[in-house]
Amino acid sequence: MMQGINWQSCGELKMAYLLMFVTLLHLITLAILFIATMEKSWWVWEGMENSDLWYNCRFDNFTGTWLCASSKETEWLQAVQVLMVLSVVFSSVSFVVFLGQLFTMSKGGLFYFTGLCQVFAGLAAFSAALIYTLHKEEILQDSRELTSGRFGYCFILAWVCVPLLLCSGVIYIHLRKKE
Repeated sequence: MMQGINWQSCGELKMAYLLMFVTLLHLITLAILFIATMEKSWWVWEGMENSDLWYNCRFDNFTGTWLCASSKETEWLQAVQVLMVLSVVFSSVSFVVFLGQLFTMSKGGLFYFTGLCQVFAGLAAFSAALIYTLHKEEILQDSRELTSGRFGYCFILAWVCVPLLLCSGVIYIHLRKKE
C-alpha cells in the first residue's frame, strides 16, 4: 500500500541541510578571511617579491629563504590592517554566538545578532579591500615600482569574502530556529 509523503519530516530535513550549509559556509568564509589577513601576498612583483598587510618580503635565491621586513606603517595600511582584523573578529564572534544560539534560543527565534555580525564582517572586509585598491600607491610607497607588480591572491581572497560574508549574514537574519 502506498503511503503519503510526510511533509513535516521533509521540512525538518531541509532545515537540517540549511543549517549544515550555513555552518559550512561560515567556516569556509572564516578560513578564507583568516588566510587573506595573515598570508604574504596582497601585492606581488615579478622576481619573487611580495607585500602583505604586515611585511614586505623578498626571496633570496642564494639561501633559498624569504627575507622579510616590517611594512612601513602608513595611515592607509593601518586602516586596512584594523578593518581586516575586525572582519575576522566579527566573523569569529558571529560563529560562537550562532553555536550558542543554536542550543539556547527558543523555538522560532531568529539569528539577528549572528547575521548582523556577519554583515559587519563583510562591510569591514569590503572597506579594507577598497582602501587597499584605491590607496595602494601610498601603502606601498617605499616598495619597488608598482607597474611591475600585481594584486596577489590574498587581496583576491579578501574580495571573495565580501559577498560570502554578506550572503551568510542575510541567511542568518532570515533563518528561524525550528525543533
